[in-house]
Parts: sequence; C-alpha cells; structure tokens
Amino acid sequence: MTAHDQISRRSAVTAVAATAALLPFAGATAAHAQQATEQGQFFQHGVASGDPLPDGVLLWTRVTPTPSATPGSGRGPATEVTWEVAGDKGFTTVVAHGKVTASADHDHTVKADVRGLRPATTYYYRFAAGGGYSPVGRTRTAPAHDTAAGNVRFGVVSCANWESGYFSAYRHLAARTELDAVLHLGDYLYEYKSGEFPDFKYVVRPHTPAHELLTLADYRIRHGAHKADPDALAMHATHPVIAIWDDHEFADNAWKGGAVNHTPGTEGSWSARVAAAKQAYFEWMPVRPSIAGTTYRRLRFGTLADLHLLDLRSFRDEQAKPGSGAVDDPSRTITGRAQLDWLKAGLERSDTAWRLVGTSVMISQVAFGSVPAHLLGPLAEILGIPKEGLAVNTDQWDGYTDDRRELLGHLSDRGIDNTVFLTGDIHMAWANDVPLEAATYPATRPVATEFVVTSVTSDNVDDFLHVAPHTVSLVGVAAIRAANRHVKWLDMDSHGYGVLDVTAARTQMDYFAVSDKTDPAATSKHLRSYRTLTGSRQVERADGPVV
Repeated sequence: MTAHDQISRRSAVTAVAATAALLPFAGATAAHAQQATEQGQFFQHGVASGDPLPDGVLLWTRVTPTPSATPGSGRGPATEVTWEVAGDKGFTTVVAHGKVTASADHDHTVKADVRGLRPATTYYYRFAAGGGYSPVGRTRTAPAHDTAAGNVRFGVVSCANWESGYFSAYRHLAARTELDAVLHLGDYLYEYKSGEFPDFKYVVRPHTPAHELLTLADYRIRHGAHKADPDALAMHATHPVIAIWDDHEFADNAWKGGAVNHTPGTEGSWSARVAAAKQAYFEWMPVRPSIAGTTYRRLRFGTLADLHLLDLRSFRDEQAKPGSGAVDDPSRTITGRAQLDWLKAGLERSDTAWRLVGTSVMISQVAFGSVPAHLLGPLAEILGIPKEGLAVNTDQWDGYTDDRRELLGHLSDRGIDNTVFLTGDIHMAWANDVPLEAATYPATRPVATEFVVTSVTSDNVDDFLHVAPHTVSLVGVAAIRAANRHVKWLDMDSHGYGVLDVTAARTQMDYFAVSDKTDPAATSKHLRSYRTLTGSRQVERADGPVV
C-alpha cells in the first residue's frame, strides 16, 4: 500500500525525564534510584516484571556500567548482575536469587525468568551491580490454574505518544496496588521523527532520537528514553506488565512485507528494520525471550480467565485499498493460518469462566454513516481511512473479513460463550457487542463483546481539531452509533486507561480519563463502566466502577 491509499496515525516517542513519581511506592522507588545514582548510575532505567505465571514471573532491568554505555551506543563492559526476590520490602525473607550478565550485545538489558514462587502472591525484587542496588520492584504471580479466585483485575492501556503529552495514565495505574497486572495492547512507542505528529507547534516534549527510527541503535535509544520516564518507571516498578505490539513498534500500518511508513528505496530493507525493532523490543520489554519473533501467547488466571494475546503485524497481508473488494478475499489474512488455528483451538479448549483476547486492532465491524465533512480529516488520520470518503478501516479486522468470519463463526458454531476482546490502537474508547453480521444486528445474537481503551496520549478528534473535548466530536459519535447499533458507547476525545475486573459472574471495564495530557500532574476521573454478564454475549452499562 502506498501512502496515499491510507492515512497514517502519526505519533512519535521518547526523551529522558528527571522528576520523581508522585505516589508512595514509587517514592520509595525514586529513593532507591537516587541511591543507585550515587553508587555509579548503574540502574538509570528502573526495573520491570512481566508475564506472571502461578509459580513465577519475568524480571527485567538495564545497567549502565560506564557513562558512555548509553542505550544504543554498543559501548560498555560485560557486567555481572545479581537479583533477588523476597516476600517483604526489606528483603528479610529472600525466596529466590541468581545472577545474569549484562553486555552490549543486548544493550546491557537483562532478564531473569524466576520460578518456584507461590501462586497469587505479591513479591518484591531488586538487582545489584557495581556495589549498588536497583530500585525495588513489586510484582505478583497469577492464581494457580485450578484456583477459583474471587476476581482478577488488570489495568489496560495503549498508544503512548511521547511528544503528545505525559504518561499520567501510567502514574494513576501505579497507584492502584490492587491490580494483578497491566495489559499493554500496543504502540508502546512510536517510530516517527520529531514533529511529524503532532505538528511541531503542538509538541509537548521532544523525543530522542529526533529522526525516524530505522536502525537497531535508533529503536534501542527510544526504548531507553521511555523506560526513564518517571510515570513509566512507577508503573513498571509496581505491576507486572503483559505486552503485545502493534504497528508503531515497527512503522505505521506494518504488515509482513512492509509498512505505509517505510520506503525501501531510501530506508533500506523492511526485513532489516523489522529485525532491529524486534530485537530492541525483546531486549527492553518484560516479555519472555522464549517467544522471540512474535508476541502471541496465552496466560491463565486460575479458573476465571484465559488471556489469549495476538500478534497482528508479523503474519498479516498488506492492507487492502479502502473501498476495494479485496477486504473479502479469503486468501488474505490478518493473523496467519497458524495463529488463527492456535486461537480457535485455545478458545474451544478453554475451561475457564472467561476467554479474554488481547487484540491490537478492533474486531467489531464499523460503518461510518453520514459523518460531517469537517470530521473526515481527523477521523481519517486516526482510523487510516480516505479523507475524500468513508470506507472501512482496512488496518483493522474490517480489512480482513474472512479471518473475522471464520473466528466469529467458530465461536457461534461451537457455542463458545464469554469471549471478550480487549483492544487499543484507535485513540478512542468503545464498548461493543460483536455480531456475526453487523447489518442484521440485533436480529442476530452477538457472539462476543469488545472493550476498546483510548490512548494514553496519542491524538484523537479534539486534538486534531484543536477544540474543546466532547463538543464537535459529539456529532461524529451520533453518526457512528446510528450506523452501528452494536456500538453501545463511544468517546472520541478522552485520554486515559481502563481497569478490567473479572469475576465468575461478569467482566467489567471501567474507563478512566486524565484531566490534561499536557500536564505532568494530571488528575484522573471515572468516565463510564460497561460489563458483560456471564452467558449474555452483550455489553450493558454498569452503575459505577468496581470498588
């Protein structure tokens, strides 16, 4: 696809911040970071954990053994790093320990895949190198596979554009110590050069490097800057993070053979760029290296939920031209055959109360109806549709209808209840029923539901138009809902995060918005809550957030 076939969702990333996080646990983290600085600046990028299991969790950090060993530099000696896990913040009850080596080959990042821990238990961990300790991290294991936990609760985020604002959503999630984990649905960073989106005059804070990411060093530098953000430091130090990628971890509207934002003639081969982006991702994110090359995997949380995590970039065919019949071509795929078969089998075999599916792009069908002309531009930028007329967003499942039909038909034919899709990507919040055919809804019963979270900072409609939120966009909301009866709620303007609470009786998404993404001290407020009752296959509004 060429740049004129689809409009890019412009965003960019990173630069090093130097303020302390504003919450109790992160305050302790900042104190440890100061200690580490005084003892040689070994742990400038904090600590992180991820992919919790009933008996273990993955731990992560990066060391800076010499001042010149900055991210992407390729400099610095190999350094021994020790780690320990304890049942208390004071580390009087150490339950596991070990050592790893940090080297320039992996940008001095290290991981420890710790096992032998107790299910559903909070632990504290730290690293040591060069005579100093890292910040202290807090993490939590998953419930035992056969345990009927009362609930599990996840923070849910996507689309963090550094230049568009501050990551206050991460800070507010870090303050919620009742969470079992944070689910990041992609666009953890953006590849664009500085000022490409938003326009230079609207950049809140410039990222590094200033040019577009192309090389391994480029991607490493930007990942490193993100990990030094105070709000990201706080979130990663407080919760295990379960992450998948979307397109901007590579380039806008990526597919297996290229991207809208990649020009082979001037930017080198796509395969080399992807290899660099993936290597940096697996180095810098708390994701198990055993799945290197893809992020699709499955985690289980007791008898309550299986969480199926998808990779919708590595195997997909090129996006079809909007409005073309190619969207229905059965030879085209968004998942790839192996991943779709894996997902279908996992959903059918699941014996948990709920089947959660982390998908980086929206699966619900969307028709746009009569949206006013002045909203076409902003919607085109966000959704990747032609400004001259509304068509399906072919970067979403709408552009790969045969895969969607096969998956949703599988849910219907096999009578698989309680499937909930969790989605990011489009900088808006949605609560949807997922019918087999949207045109016949509600005459035909839905087969699943979908909760879409808005962006952490990436621009949405009011940002594009530079108007007050929930003013001009309300006309577009009304038009889209009128053309899509399965869409129960849509917010085009807010930025923030979701909190998903799962019990045997229901799955509920509480949507939260930050007050001002350009304010590093932004507050948070509850917007709406929607839930799916067991067996209902429908979303309904809940009275308020889960306490």
